[in-house]
Amino acid sequence: MDKLWAPWRMEYIQDTRVKTEEGECIFCHLAKQTPDDKSLVLARGKESYVVMNRFPYNCGHLLIVPYQHTANLSDLSKEGQQETIWLLDKSLQILEECMKATGFNCGLNLGKNAGGGILDHFHWHVVPRWQGDTNFLPVLAQAKPMPEYLSETYKKLEKGFQNLGEVR
Repeated sequence: MDKLWAPWRMEYIQDTRVKTEEGECIFCHLAKQTPDDKSLVLARGKESYVVMNRFPYNCGHLLIVPYQHTANLSDLSKEGQQETIWLLDKSLQILEECMKATGFNCGLNLGKNAGGGILDHFHWHVVPRWQGDTNFLPVLAQAKPMPEYLSETYKKLEKGFQNLGEVR
């Protein structure tokens, strides 16, 4: 029997924490990290930042996260709301250019019954899609093969985000 090797998934399966060991919200912690392939932070704005999902649904799965720790979009300032949407739009453009994505799933999990893993810190999910990117594994084996390591995807996207320009 062939084996599907996905070593990064075990950390997610075993980890129910959404806080650092010091008790800090993981998104608040990431907000202070240097953009690099360890933190997976790709870009910073004045109100929010872009980070790769450490446990992605697909290659290039990004999160747009405001610096403000809040569960509600309506709690963000007008500028904060505008910047998250601007970064969302720029992320789509960069994923098209750097990853050759041909479609996207973008969304929010708001509230405890929405299925999100981090309830207290609002964030957007941006999941790039390609023709034929799904198969029987997610349905039958509840597994998703990832064709490259996060560090390789980071290198591809880093170039696009370096040219992001001024955040509006």
